[in-house]
Amino acid sequence: MVKSYLKLVAVCVMMGSVLVVSGCSQKKVAKTEETPAFAGRADSGESLDAKPMESKSAFSILEGRTTGPMLPVYFDYDKDAIRADQKSRMETDATYLKANPNAVVAIEGNCDERGTNEYNMALGDRRANSAKKALAKMGVNVSNLTTISYGEEKPLNFGHDELAWSQNRRDDFVQSK
Repeated sequence: MVKSYLKLVAVCVMMGSVLVVSGCSQKKVAKTEETPAFAGRADSGESLDAKPMESKSAFSILEGRTTGPMLPVYFDYDKDAIRADQKSRMETDATYLKANPNAVVAIEGNCDERGTNEYNMALGDRRANSAKKALAKMGVNVSNLTTISYGEEKPLNFGHDELAWSQNRRDDFVQSK
């Protein structure tokens, strides 16, 4: 009896695995050649075109959930200040937004999983507002920019280590279609 039960469990596990693997497809997303938390297109000196987008089909994702050619901005643990190594990304975003003054963009503040949900929602809000203030200082008209916090609710990397956490501590810049 026990042997037949174990066989049944093994068959169910194998069938479930086959269904999960065959049923899950992944959407292809353009990736940069380096880890986003530490470097990226704007940091590598590559020129980003700041021409106005001409159609809705021109929207693309370069990193995270950010609409290209804008780039996400990454934060240190438990901080909302724009890091020095992220200033060039902010400049890239500012250049694009100044060239596209009618762009409607949501700045989405995100956190890693550490901390309470309430704390992370507040931290995500502070991060999004920090980016909005930085863009204003760079001469961007912020009237079409909104901020929202997702706290820890929308991770990009589901790991539980510093690499995953560093990729989840970010602001995404999502343009409305």
